[in-house]
Amino acid sequence: MRVLSILLLLLAVDALAQTTAPAPPDQTPFTLRSQSSLVLVPTQVQTHKGDMLYDLQPTQFTLLDDGVPQTIHLDEDTDALGLNLVVVVQCSRSAFTQFGHMTGLPALIDDLLGGAPHQIALINYGSEVELLTSFTHSDKRLADAFTNLQPCDDEKDARTLDAVDYANHLFDKLPATNHDRRAILLIGETRDHGSQTRTAVVAANLARSNTVVDAISFNPGKDDLLKMLPFGGPAPSPAEAILLLVNALRRNVPHTLTNMTGGEYSNFNSQKGFEKGVHRLANHIHNFYLLSFQPTTADGAPVPSGIHRITIKIPDYPDAKIRFRLTYYFGSAPPPDVPDSPQN
Repeated sequence: MRVLSILLLLLAVDALAQTTAPAPPDQTPFTLRSQSSLVLVPTQVQTHKGDMLYDLQPTQFTLLDDGVPQTIHLDEDTDALGLNLVVVVQCSRSAFTQFGHMTGLPALIDDLLGGAPHQIALINYGSEVELLTSFTHSDKRLADAFTNLQPCDDEKDARTLDAVDYANHLFDKLPATNHDRRAILLIGETRDHGSQTRTAVVAANLARSNTVVDAISFNPGKDDLLKMLPFGGPAPSPAEAILLLVNALRRNVPHTLTNMTGGEYSNFNSQKGFEKGVHRLANHIHNFYLLSFQPTTADGAPVPSGIHRITIKIPDYPDAKIRFRLTYYFGSAPPPDVPDSPQN
């Protein structure tokens, strides 16, 4: 089973690695990507009281793709997987008042990593996205990069979507032999201000990727994505699904991205709140089931291209709290042309 797990991860990561180096966000077009049909679904399971559920078996999970049951594989050795992490920090607008709460960020990230093999990249953003360090294993290089993480003199823009899309493209530079998990840690306010990358493109790229986005937001916010995406009944068309994601991203970017990808979301307005949020993320990162499946349809027809809705249930624990990626993007077609601004 371990051999099968490695082969499945090889297929997924090899397909995601076949792209060019990232360009600056305002110059990065939507490109067609070669990809495997394998879908990875990191999944966290808690009792209704919040206690972690361990040792579940593959047969206890029910996974639906647009309402169609799928055959799943459960990786039994996730502790052996390393982590590729991109830390994305807003330096503009209200970030000026929050940097004092983040003084312990390097030490807190160590809590996220645990003892797993890892490499980290660091980005900050305001009107521009700046790569402070590309992926590195070096503690000194990373410490120097964190030293350069300072508030920027920018009271207008916070291009969160540009920064996340740029971070997602950084994984494309990893060698095909890198089979470790991929995660983005986003630290910023709830709204996007000034991004040039189309919202629908970011939604499609994150739904296509096997990357998990975790986020800690400056301001508390409410996200309606879970209510907007239909449970049961006919699945939305790709255009309808993209529109739902775009509308949710307008309301709360970090929360929507974590819901999409199965990550953890928290908010803070104090140093204690920030530290609590990071510790919650650490608990999520180190306690998960890695499910995977190759999409099939009920009648054996080709799997339709576009956004697909994932649903996971555990019949033995009907009251369990289950965190998983809500969507994935099948095929290489560009996302539907959905306007970024609400139409009158």
